[in-house]
Amino acid sequence: MDTNYTLEEVNSTAQEKQFLQTAIDLYKKEKHWIRPLDNDITEVFDPKTNKLFRHGEAIRWNLKNNKGSYVGRIAVFIDKKTAKNSEQPTGGLGFFECINNQEAANTLFDAAKAWLQEREMEAMDGPVNFGDRDKWWGCLVDGFDQEPNYCMPYNFSYYQKLFENYGFKNYFNQYTFYRKVEMTGMSPIMEQKAQRVFDNPHFTFEHIRKKELEKFTEDFRTIYNQAWGRYTGVKEITQTHARALMKSIGPILDEKIMWFGYYDGEPIAFFLMIPEINDIVKHLNGKMNLWGKLKFLFYQKTKACNTALGLIFGIVPKHQGKGVEGGLVYSFAGEALKKGFPYKHLELNWIGDFNPTMIKVAEQIGGTPIKTHVTFRYLFDRNKPFTRAKKVS
Repeated sequence: MDTNYTLEEVNSTAQEKQFLQTAIDLYKKEKHWIRPLDNDITEVFDPKTNKLFRHGEAIRWNLKNNKGSYVGRIAVFIDKKTAKNSEQPTGGLGFFECINNQEAANTLFDAAKAWLQEREMEAMDGPVNFGDRDKWWGCLVDGFDQEPNYCMPYNFSYYQKLFENYGFKNYFNQYTFYRKVEMTGMSPIMEQKAQRVFDNPHFTFEHIRKKELEKFTEDFRTIYNQAWGRYTGVKEITQTHARALMKSIGPILDEKIMWFGYYDGEPIAFFLMIPEINDIVKHLNGKMNLWGKLKFLFYQKTKACNTALGLIFGIVPKHQGKGVEGGLVYSFAGEALKKGFPYKHLELNWIGDFNPTMIKVAEQIGGTPIKTHVTFRYLFDRNKPFTRAKKVS
């Protein structure tokens, strides 16, 4: 069958450069797009840095039109370990970029589908990451007037139609909530619960201390595995993984915006934030070379980051619903109201619509959704009933 588009597999340095360049060319006139750091993308597809290659595989294609211009790209991947233990083996596609042309998009989607079917997958999710959910996940469908968070997708509004016209359906939404750091607008219920927790001497709250990073790393792992590890699709975090995570954010770690809660000294909750470094990344033109590092340090010293980005929030099941979340937020507020506090804005990233508890918490602390991303799913058996992601309690 004649086609106006051809696929070229990314298997050379030149093709890898083109994989990055396609997005640069597409978004060159889009004022809200921030060019990601090249390394943040290429490392996803490097077996030396991405441990999922131990039991997974990935492929990338660039898309060229019949005039010789590159007009799209896509990455496709499977985690064999996860797929094997799933009732419906599902692969993923991500890093999708494309001109506003359904035939071009279908060429990319068809290639993804065929590659996954050859590996006995029954469905594909996209756009998602070949890695953890906190990066490169979802298709932006609302919030195009906002700059993206660090390592989160920004795309054109027509992408939604490209996915839906092919047959993808909404598997779940993920929201980014926003509020000003100034501590007004809390719900009365949140305030009452927080006060009750503060009045109970068994509860204590403290921010992270770099000198005791090993202790807080283990506390994080303990809480995370109880609060999140029990959910389908979320793996328990190992000691090695927890250490690697803390090490990765070490250069930008700010003690005053990473909070832990304890009950009789036992770790029970965390609210971890980092500076929104896209405020700096947008000045680096994708490069973290020597010059890029110097520029990063300059903007970091001049306090260019005025937004705190909520990475993850977790409370062990035993202490949920008791107001611990309020205790964490109000402890943070105690620092935020001090003179010279550099952050004026707070964004809570990646809250899925399958998690009504977290949505309620975000609303009770005065958050308002400002961005919505969608994770789409496509079933290869078109007669099979489609179901959205199950809600968690």
